[in-house]
Amino acid sequence: MASLESLNFDNSYLRLPENFYQQVKPTPLRDPFLIAFNAEVAQLLDLDPCEVNPPLLTKFFSGQELLPGSAPLAMKYTGHQFGVYNPELGDGRGLLLGEVVNSQNQRWDLHLKGAGKTAFSRFGDGRAVLRSSIREYLISEAMYGLGIPTTRALALVGSEELAMRDGMMEPCATVLRVTQCHIRFGHFEYFYHTRQHEDLKRLADYCLVRYFPEHLNSENPYLAMFRTVVERSATLVAKWQAYGFVHAVLNTDNMSLIGETFDYGPYSFMDEYKPGMISNHNDHQGRYAFSQQPAIVHWNLSALAQALLPLIDRDSLIPVLDSYPDLYTQAELTEFRKRLGLQSQSKEDKDLVQQLLTLFTKHSVDMNRFFRCLSSYDGSDVAIEALSELTNKTTEPSPELRKWLDLYDKRLIQEESDNSTRHHSMLEVNPRFVLRNYMAEEAIKEATEGDFTLIHNLITLLSSPMQENPDFMHYTEAPPSWAGSIFLTCSS
Repeated sequence: MASLESLNFDNSYLRLPENFYQQVKPTPLRDPFLIAFNAEVAQLLDLDPCEVNPPLLTKFFSGQELLPGSAPLAMKYTGHQFGVYNPELGDGRGLLLGEVVNSQNQRWDLHLKGAGKTAFSRFGDGRAVLRSSIREYLISEAMYGLGIPTTRALALVGSEELAMRDGMMEPCATVLRVTQCHIRFGHFEYFYHTRQHEDLKRLADYCLVRYFPEHLNSENPYLAMFRTVVERSATLVAKWQAYGFVHAVLNTDNMSLIGETFDYGPYSFMDEYKPGMISNHNDHQGRYAFSQQPAIVHWNLSALAQALLPLIDRDSLIPVLDSYPDLYTQAELTEFRKRLGLQSQSKEDKDLVQQLLTLFTKHSVDMNRFFRCLSSYDGSDVAIEALSELTNKTTEPSPELRKWLDLYDKRLIQEESDNSTRHHSMLEVNPRFVLRNYMAEEAIKEATEGDFTLIHNLITLLSSPMQENPDFMHYTEAPPSWAGSIFLTCSS
């Protein structure tokens, strides 16, 4: 096991040409203190959690000292923000500290978010505030617990330093983000739109070697890589839709090349199923509404495809890009089959899912509570009454619920598995707990007052969201009435 001072750094991105990044040191936070440390993520880096020194963690991840072997840099990229190309983008408040290679020869990026100004900060102060940092720290583990591909976080550091957000002074913080890939769609857009095609090829070759080595010997490695990106992106957004997750800022610079949920901002898990839900109050046109996410990811993939034109001919790219809708549809159906406990496939499944979503929409159902309740469904009056309570707040089932349960009962007859097997499989994919905005708001409020207990409790809870936890059963109830008034913006 390694110590913080002996992590095995090998910074391959730094070996790319200088126009790929700006080398810059973090700007130290004033009076920093450690809020949280993720022992499970530490082990990915071969760190022994029991031997990690909190004061050293605080120094290294507040920007006061550099980790031995690290070489901080701000990546340059561009991208489409709300559908408009922005050439001025790049790491404006975060730094890639370096790449740690563990004993399994896995390469992990360490990225310090909130590290201060860079050449790409534009008019920003380069800081992240405590509010947004807590939200990213919590959602990273919540998504991982649900089995949804995501970046993760090693540490959360607070400080006495303040920054202006939405007309208020807020405390600053940093998050140490850990992932195998920080390459965004926007990296490719930068080199394409600036006509640096040799560097575009250099970037693609770098990505092939590091992230897609299985395609190095393909007939057309770049096309094979793009096909995998399309497949992973379709699978990712299908999981979002199946669990009611709204990313809220699906700009191309927020799209990970390896298909992870990336760059968390004003995200939400829907408390009530509303296809048109807009989680980001800065999204005035509703471009990134929940129902729009599959189409927006397709749009973003088309922007990536355009950026790859110097490497792949258009006639080869188009069929791969056009495969996305079918890939998404099949991936979404796969996710819902799991949540419904269906072990086999039937041509009727698509209609079964669609009618369920229609039911959710009409009655504004909390889909995650509904699926958890459905995990114990046995056709009894008691089971039907429980589902009815979640659907229309009465023990008398609505006509839509009765109709859907009739379809579901008939579909279950086709299954070869028994009720016990179905219940077990459903309990493994239908969470008892999800990170709702009001839970994050409560943690933020307490943390602002100096109490970080709830952050630690929520991490424990959300890292194993399928398990029962008697101490936190209040989080399985309907959200409080004030939850609907939570206001999220890009600064969240």
